[in-house]
Amino acid sequence: MALLRTEALTMHFGGLTAISNMDFQIDKGETVAIIGPNGSGKTTFFNCLTGIYIPSAGKIYFNEQDITDLSPDQKFRLGIARTFQNGRLFWGLNVLENVMMGMHSSHQSFLLGAIFRTAKNRKEERDAIKKAKEVLEFFSKDLLDQQGKLAKNLSYADRRRLEICRALAADPQLLLLDEPAAGMDPLETEELMQDIKRIKQHNPDLTLITIEHDMKFVEGLADRVLCFNYGQKIAEGTFAEVSSDPLVISAYLGEEEESA
Repeated sequence: MALLRTEALTMHFGGLTAISNMDFQIDKGETVAIIGPNGSGKTTFFNCLTGIYIPSAGKIYFNEQDITDLSPDQKFRLGIARTFQNGRLFWGLNVLENVMMGMHSSHQSFLLGAIFRTAKNRKEERDAIKKAKEVLEFFSKDLLDQQGKLAKNLSYADRRRLEICRALAADPQLLLLDEPAAGMDPLETEELMQDIKRIKQHNPDLTLITIEHDMKFVEGLADRVLCFNYGQKIAEGTFAEVSSDPLVISAYLGEEEESA
């Protein structure tokens, strides 16, 4: 049984079809990468999966529950977490506080604790701090060492890592990463890939979908690769199969010609 699947998922923006009749599924513990030229519908697909957009047509199922029309918050509470291409951290909070904000079950306790400071609230806050430090230490010792630094003062690569840590703090079943290696140099990209591999080894049931343009990152991480173009899936298979597919090569060459 698939953890998540879509049936004929379609998203229109006026006269533009961004996603067209997309059938997709991912099994528990699988890592899938989505590639494709800019504007091919990858982020729109993520936005539909996570509730930012309500699809124009089609269905989305998570653990066989119809979640098509649920809000981002409702999907998050079911176990779907994501990062964003442009990064969405709390810039005025420090590293540790940003990770704690990812713990959806603790949000209300944090607010109540700030007002009433009951023994229960203080314990929940201590537990949240402990868990946040554990997430940071496991994912990136360097981030743990910077736990008191404001998010806005982090390097670009560390901001990307912090966003992933915050998503992991929610203990998601499904994690969606939107271009996690964008803007990183080759060494930073390799380090991030190893970080994610370590997380997967620690939690093999974690299911991962990533959008990425760095083909080395995709090759090293993904069990399966899909290529989108003009809102449709044009190829699916192993990295070797998809990267050598004539339709995929044509899609990327076409993008390069348009850019030129």
